[in-house]
Amino acid sequence: MDFVDWVAKRCGGEIENDGGLTVETEKKTVLEVAQTISLITSLAERGDNADVITLSTLHAAKGLEWPHVILAGVNEGSLPFSREEGEMLPTALEEERRLMYVGITRARLTLLVSTLQRRKKGREMVAARPSRFIEEMKLGEGGPKEDPREKLRRLREEMRGQVQARASQQAQAE
Repeated sequence: MDFVDWVAKRCGGEIENDGGLTVETEKKTVLEVAQTISLITSLAERGDNADVITLSTLHAAKGLEWPHVILAGVNEGSLPFSREEGEMLPTALEEERRLMYVGITRARLTLLVSTLQRRKKGREMVAARPSRFIEEMKLGEGGPKEDPREKLRRLREEMRGQVQARASQQAQAE
């Protein structure tokens, strides 16, 4: 019963902290609470093993970070999610925009955002449009960003190659 009460409080948006103060939080569905519990449990079970992939929803990823994040299939209709073609309510659009923000801010080192060119709708393949959030956040500008450590390694290798080439030329000249 304690667990059921705990889940109900999280779904209801009211959580009593250790000091006895009731704090109003974001209301969640039972599915969102279960996804969060599942993700936290799987992260705890894997320990320090870095060679794993974590598959998560954007809702369950809130508050967590990973070195590398891939947001797959970020197209109109999936993010922002809409069941029908047409305009979304501004409040629903803002919530979807916040979810996109959650997704892109989970990455510590690299972020990859992919889109689909075509998607299946019923029995047909239809053209897919990239999400409006990609353009708004200017994620496509400038292409991929190079990790500064990788750039430094590459520059060192180039310098090493140049030094070896000069040494080889000097040895041949003598």
